[in-house]
Amino acid sequence: MIVAERKPLNDIIQMVRPYKKLLIAACGTCVTVCIAGGEKEALELSSLLGLADGLEDTEIIVRTIQRQCDREFILESDEDIRAADAVISMGCGAGVQFIAELYPSKRIIPALNTKFIGVNRDVGYWTEMCQGCGNCLLDRTAGICPVSRCSKSIFNGPCGGSSGGRCEIDPDLECAWQLIYERLKVQDRLDTLTETIPPRDWSSNRDGGPRRVRKSSVSPEVGK
Repeated sequence: MIVAERKPLNDIIQMVRPYKKLLIAACGTCVTVCIAGGEKEALELSSLLGLADGLEDTEIIVRTIQRQCDREFILESDEDIRAADAVISMGCGAGVQFIAELYPSKRIIPALNTKFIGVNRDVGYWTEMCQGCGNCLLDRTAGICPVSRCSKSIFNGPCGGSSGGRCEIDPDLECAWQLIYERLKVQDRLDTLTETIPPRDWSSNRDGGPRRVRKSSVSPEVGK
């Protein structure tokens, strides 16, 4: 899931000061799970803004958009969005941009910093697992991603600086290639390590511009 955290309150206050009618748009998916931008967090932000100096007379309403990355759900709040002077989006960066695209004349204010694609390790603790690099090789690395989990994103074995199975850059991290080795050993697939992973096709990465996925079974008119 996408993991995010709320921006410092003072940063949000400075962005909303010029406006007298605000809509805080919570998002009901990823950022709800990571306790950053769900309805509970939106109501909390509303209370905090209402207590801020200079915002006492500001009208603030809260609405939850189930998915801010989906036009259908955004348009369910069309009336509230149009009525607001500005919208505080508590979605990820994709959600902020999509609302801004649908309402180009409206100021859309991001309340969160989008961090990474990760997993829930414990209560209130998430770690990065994927960078969405566009060319997945997890079948060759036993389901452990060297792009996101190796501090140097090395493709063909450890850097040589790790010690005791720990990363030389951050000793609190396990060496990704040590983990790959151990898992391949359990799977009796250590011979995989003798196969060189070819250089990346960076055209599938972010460097090639915004990436797109279109299912062939979906009408070309969908999403226009």
